[in-house]
Amino acid sequence: MTALTRFNPAQPGARGMKLAATGLLVLMAAVFFTTRAFEDQYPGLSWVKAFAEAAMVGGLADWFAVTALFRHPLGLPIPHTAIIPRNKDRIGDTLASFINENFLVPSVVARRMRNIDVAGAAGRFLQTPASEGSRIRHGASRLIADIFEGLDDERLGGIVKGAISARISKMEVSPLLGHALASAINEDRHVPMLEAAIRWMARALEANEDLIREMVHKKANWVLKLAGLDAKLADAILDGLRKLSTEMSTDPAHPVRLKVEEALAKLANDLQTDPETRARVEEMKDQLLANRSVALWIDALWQRGREAIIRSARNPDAALAGRLGQVLRAMGSSLEQDPRIRSAINQFVRRAAAGMAQSYGSSIVKLVSDTIRSWDARTITGRLEAAVGRDLQYIRINGTLVGGLVGVAIHALDLL
Repeated sequence: MTALTRFNPAQPGARGMKLAATGLLVLMAAVFFTTRAFEDQYPGLSWVKAFAEAAMVGGLADWFAVTALFRHPLGLPIPHTAIIPRNKDRIGDTLASFINENFLVPSVVARRMRNIDVAGAAGRFLQTPASEGSRIRHGASRLIADIFEGLDDERLGGIVKGAISARISKMEVSPLLGHALASAINEDRHVPMLEAAIRWMARALEANEDLIREMVHKKANWVLKLAGLDAKLADAILDGLRKLSTEMSTDPAHPVRLKVEEALAKLANDLQTDPETRARVEEMKDQLLANRSVALWIDALWQRGREAIIRSARNPDAALAGRLGQVLRAMGSSLEQDPRIRSAINQFVRRAAAGMAQSYGSSIVKLVSDTIRSWDARTITGRLEAAVGRDLQYIRINGTLVGGLVGVAIHALDLL
């Protein structure tokens, strides 16, 4: 027996049945020669002798037939023996053809999957508590984590980052920005941002008071400096700016504030409708994508996403216990209870399976055929003998017993 067949759990049973069949044949031979020696003294032994003689013939014939399937009996190159090793290529082609004609036909695949509720099974699995079905979940999670850790990070990251950049580059962001800004203005969500900008202006004014005074002093002519009016002018400018920021902060109807809101509304409209504005925004977007800092930001984004996926995969129970778990359970409930969703998903799965059978059926068939062709004779013989050897030994036993009964019947006819 080859090493490839030792793993088969049926092997010990097949070996035992082979010993039983051979032992029965040896027993019949012993009975035959014993009865032949004492037949003259005990004429009744002729019946036993007839049984044993025919049983030997039947057992030997079936031993020859069974052995001839896998090897040459007694090592003799008898024609039409060692059938499986000599015809393994034809067996592979026939098996591949059988699979192709009975399993990989799109109509057959679709018909067999008609009663399979993939969506319902997925819904029940998603609703399964963490304590149940944990082997499948943990196994799948480990597989995902190992895949993300085993793949070349630089190449995979480059693919992902390239895809993100290409997607953003093809996307026209100007209308999206304009729509978002218009929605924010319509719902007054821009007000907190505007008030924050006013507060920032007030703080910037206080922080840069000395700089403003210095600028006024440098710009003032010598007459104002001589009269000391440059300091008063700076005080007036600072007071006016402080008053402006305070009034804008407290008065929603302040003219300057209304002008800012009007400018924002015009910008939102131009982002959506003005070709020149949209072209400028797209040009700025392309410049940003070409900037190294943005590339580093996308790279950091990818690394954080990859690490998060690996962490979640390594600890699926913790990941499924939070919001992600709630979302998945809600999805599972929808899949199981909503007939329209279930019907749509099951129909998609059926079409996908039928499409895969049509597209890749020939490749699967070729894989089966080429795999069997690549096996050596001992491998395929060992595998088939391990799979059906037990039943073949039953054939030998049955042949021995049936042969014996036929021998008794022939002996009875001879006496009659």
